[in-house]
Amino acid sequence: MLLSNFHFLVGKPHYESFTNACLEAEKGLVVSPAVSAIQSRRALELAVKWVYSYDGALQVPYQDNLSSLIHDREFLGIIDEELLPMMKYVVKLGNQAVHTNAPITRDEAVLSLHHLFQFIAWIDYCYSDEFTAGEFDESQLPIGEEKKVRPKELQDLYEQLSAKDRKLEEIIKENQHLRKKVTEKREQNTKENNFQVDQLNEFETRLKYIDLDLKLAGWEFNKDIIREYPVVGMPNKEGKGFADYVLFGDNGKPLAVIEAKRTSKDSKIGRQQAKLYADCIEKMSGVRPVIFYSNGFETYIWHDPYPPRKVSGFYNKEELSLLIERRKMKRPLSNVQINDDISNRYYQKEAILSVCDALSRNQRKALLVMATGSGKTRTAISIVDVLTWHNWMSILHIFQRKSHKDFKGIKKDFTPKM
Repeated sequence: MLLSNFHFLVGKPHYESFTNACLEAEKGLVVSPAVSAIQSRRALELAVKWVYSYDGALQVPYQDNLSSLIHDREFLGIIDEELLPMMKYVVKLGNQAVHTNAPITRDEAVLSLHHLFQFIAWIDYCYSDEFTAGEFDESQLPIGEEKKVRPKELQDLYEQLSAKDRKLEEIIKENQHLRKKVTEKREQNTKENNFQVDQLNEFETRLKYIDLDLKLAGWEFNKDIIREYPVVGMPNKEGKGFADYVLFGDNGKPLAVIEAKRTSKDSKIGRQQAKLYADCIEKMSGVRPVIFYSNGFETYIWHDPYPPRKVSGFYNKEELSLLIERRKMKRPLSNVQINDDISNRYYQKEAILSVCDALSRNQRKALLVMATGSGKTRTAISIVDVLTWHNWMSILHIFQRKSHKDFKGIKKDFTPKM
């Protein structure tokens, strides 16, 4: 038998539901990195479901998909905190392989296998009579071609792997008599020993996380992304510097600069450095790029005139282009004309003007509290109408819990101003 990082699972029958999937994920490298990425995601899913099936401290959340399972509060309460970003990487890379046409490299697939191994080793540490996982050894991985597999084949593979899935709640019922004992085993093992997550080179690993998030946002390396982009005008002796990433539009103009922080503690540390790069790029190109800074786990956007804020990921090219275009297209919210066909009550108009005033003062959110029957829906639509004609729509965030029936009868009254 060929050497395998997951060979320690063989001979442990209680792990048989995910053992073969882990072994196949490693072998998948022979076919292509994309195949290995899909199989790693699959192996992680089976392993996570195994934990839910046997550990009495866990209950299935409102959804039993992989993303919901790994983000559940009770699940996060029992795993090592360093495992979550690793699992998220495995999930994202597998999703990229299935749902996008972006290429996956061997390095990315190997990192996914490494992260999968860390979670499997944690399971062995928590639930086995004897911890035998050892350390991840990249030299044991098979060598294959980094060929590109057709998207249809990858989609078919993903569907085949999950076709025979059973409901997690059914499996839990079957294992009900074991759950208390397994939970006690975990509590005993974690009390007596310490589990150490095997971290790779921190900065290089975080760059791979950022690379993956950029690919998921539709960006292509060697086309609209330049790494280590040279800038001039920096406040140092040489007057030069290198921005970690610069994203470009179809016209060749820069849209965004990204500073990748070399620390897991706080991505905000990169804010000033990113600003200096943006200042230089603006002088070089005549365009002020949108600023992002990230440590691979947390990402912030800084787009004047608004203060930095945390975002779930990087914007795509269309979204960034629109942000920059809005700088020229946006019209001041003065002398606002409110369409009486939508909202004509005095208090509705006061609310609309108050929102416009708040946005003019660079607030990004506004909350209106109005009584039942006072026309909240019409007021919200009127705000949308005003902001549409002033080209402010991309920065509006209105949150209103309404059902579709509330919009009946409004369409016939809505006549856009010409």
